[in-house]
Amino acid sequence: MPRIFGPYEAIRRDYPIDEFRADIDGCDVVKSVYVQTNWPAGQSLDEAQWVQSVSDATGWPHANVAHANLADPDCGVLIERLAQLKATRGIRQQIHWHQNPQYRFAPHPEVMNDPNWRRGLKYLAEHGLLFEIQLFTSQMRHGAALARTFPDVVFVLEHAGMLEDMSGTGWKLWRDGMQALAAEPNMNVKLSGLGTFVHGCRADVMGPIIKETVDIFGADRCVYGSNFPIEKLWTDYRTLYRTFREAIDHLGEDDQRAILHDTATRLYRI
Repeated sequence: MPRIFGPYEAIRRDYPIDEFRADIDGCDVVKSVYVQTNWPAGQSLDEAQWVQSVSDATGWPHANVAHANLADPDCGVLIERLAQLKATRGIRQQIHWHQNPQYRFAPHPEVMNDPNWRRGLKYLAEHGLLFEIQLFTSQMRHGAALARTFPDVVFVLEHAGMLEDMSGTGWKLWRDGMQALAAEPNMNVKLSGLGTFVHGCRADVMGPIIKETVDIFGADRCVYGSNFPIEKLWTDYRTLYRTFREAIDHLGEDDQRAILHDTATRLYRI
């Protein structure tokens, strides 16, 4: 099946923690967060337990965002077990939908509005877990309404809202959607995956998206994310990190520290 980030044979293999730590060498990374990678159905707990075992053995990663199908009537049992693992800080279930089938992950654009799915979301607040929400522009107003309906759930928007249409119209729709999301105080945003639709580490793409996102959300709700090893398809970590640092160089020291360190420390309790 074609992937949103193109052919990925080069990374269709294990990515051990030693390789990650070699990748980040010299980039001032002091802690890391693992985000679920869609293991086969029924193996969400297995993945989280494996992450926990690596963390226990090496000290890395420092937090885990696990997977759960929130529409599953038994997801409460799974979430409780995930929450018992000391690295677990949140849940991600990819619910992004696009008219382009290659960009589509969810079966339909309104998974988040399904009563059964929302019933599952309630468990996150009970266990103090955040939800990493992945949306395209066309879904953002629903995402804002979801955050408003669940004020006790902390949300982290993936990949700065996944701007895939970089025409003037595309930028406007994305900007309007981001402003709607930012109006909800429990919505945060991860500045990650910015090479997804251009299959490259490009300052001319990353810079404007980062600048506008920080202007809309404020640095204290923005968090840096590498999206490794996906970005390894077209760049190395040091190049990605340098390009990102240059994109926030216009900000004051406090804002840069928030994006690179303090927001992550707060959201993921690391």
